[in-house]
Amino acid sequence: MIPSVLPTYNRAPLSFVKGEGSWLFEADGRRFLDLGAGIAVNALGHANPELASTLKAQADTLWHVSNLYNIPQQQELADRLVAATFADTVFFTNSGTESCELAVKMARKYWYDKGQPERTTIITFDGSFHGRSSAGIAAAGSEKMTKGFAPLLPGFRHLKFGDHDALKEAMKAPDVAAILIEPVQGEGGIRPLPEVCLKGIRAVCDETGALMMLDEVQCGVGRTGKLFAHEWAGVTPDVMMVAKGIGGGFPLGAVLATEEAASGMTAGTHGSTYGGNPLGCAVGNKVMQIVSDPAFLDGVNAKANRFRQGLEALVDQHPTVFESVRGLGLMIGIKCKALNTDVVKAGYDAGILTVPAGDNVLRLLPALNIPDEDITESLARLEQAATALEQKS
Repeated sequence: MIPSVLPTYNRAPLSFVKGEGSWLFEADGRRFLDLGAGIAVNALGHANPELASTLKAQADTLWHVSNLYNIPQQQELADRLVAATFADTVFFTNSGTESCELAVKMARKYWYDKGQPERTTIITFDGSFHGRSSAGIAAAGSEKMTKGFAPLLPGFRHLKFGDHDALKEAMKAPDVAAILIEPVQGEGGIRPLPEVCLKGIRAVCDETGALMMLDEVQCGVGRTGKLFAHEWAGVTPDVMMVAKGIGGGFPLGAVLATEEAASGMTAGTHGSTYGGNPLGCAVGNKVMQIVSDPAFLDGVNAKANRFRQGLEALVDQHPTVFESVRGLGLMIGIKCKALNTDVVKAGYDAGILTVPAGDNVLRLLPALNIPDEDITESLARLEQAATALEQKS
């Protein structure tokens, strides 16, 4: 008999009833150190008092009016994002998946309005993840994402990650509208795209006119130690998808774009009932106010360095469990020799929460403001999990 909640998740046998900073509390009273942060969502930790106060104040005033009317909180957040980034304009969504849908529409409408409606193909890369909508799974293209859901949305061309020659050849096709890529792949195994590659993509887009579209749903909003990951390479995209951390736990996403890239999206071409509502944008404004502070981002990099050093030592101490450390900022991956899902389960027994990813990688995505003492405790609990695995083998 099917359960009342559609069984599409392989859930861990844990039920959390309270969160505080980097900690989650199980219904039975156990405390877990959370290095997943709701898959990079709780950027400022659980029950952050500043975010909670902001949300409560807005909830006492106005929740929802729809986009039939001007929303002051939305305008404020759009202005804040435009001032802090390459973008000239912003559309607000509720999730990364919705952001992907708009990015795809924006690229195709751009070329339609330019009188080149044949330019509909979007180039994507293996190991990518762009959500679970029809466009998102077609963009990723992997069998894991697409099996059983044919016919797939057409108009995507998939290339091998890091194959520069294949990209240059593919860009010669007259139907290419855009390139869509994550500066750091999350689901694909914490694979940062080298800065030279991002610069090369920008160059080839400039040569062909194709739009450079970045998926920063997981790697954006301070996660890598810059406000957005592409800033490390010193390039600017034409379109960028954002979600997860921007709401600090409240469902919120956005698509940022230049005036040129967004030129086809006129009144009536897109919409969202909930996107950019007063509640979400009030929280998003507070998140951006905190995370965009250069001193805060310096702190993220300092914490990342501290974490990285400890993890490198952990890999050296447990060579049968771990292989290497990779990532950028507080978007960290540990390549495992043991099965990564076994490491995750061993972590449950040690009171620590991590997230598996592709390429047998363990994802660590802690709150960006994780205290140093919690980093120390994280390393101790990962050590405990690794030791337990070694004793079983």
